[in-house]
Amino acid sequence: MGKPKRERVLADNEAKAVLRMVRVSPQKLNLVAATIRGKKVAAALADLTFSRKRIAADVKKALESAVANAENNHDLDVDSLVISEAHVGKAVVMKRWKARARGRVGKIQKPFSNLTIIVREVEEAA
Repeated sequence: MGKPKRERVLADNEAKAVLRMVRVSPQKLNLVAATIRGKKVAAALADLTFSRKRIAADVKKALESAVANAENNHDLDVDSLVISEAHVGKAVVMKRWKARARGRVGKIQKPFSNLTIIVREVEEAA
């Protein structure tokens, strides 16, 4: 019995991967995501491999997951994949505090982020 199968939201030539609850602020994660938007997958993986940002390793892992989804689940050609979207969203913020002088409190906020990567297969113009 069960539920009916849900319609696919993405186009037939697209695949996506979502990285949730990443322990970095959305602003910092968006800096890394902006460097790979619109690039071919091979170039983006090379950029992330040699990036000096701490979060680049997690973004690379999510991109590799999107490529694997495209290859295994949707039978897309890996060599012709382009990153069509890489958008960042806010997740929860852990709120902590630190004791300060004269009985006061210093607020510490530890934000989390979500990252969505969508890859699209494009035809090579010869």
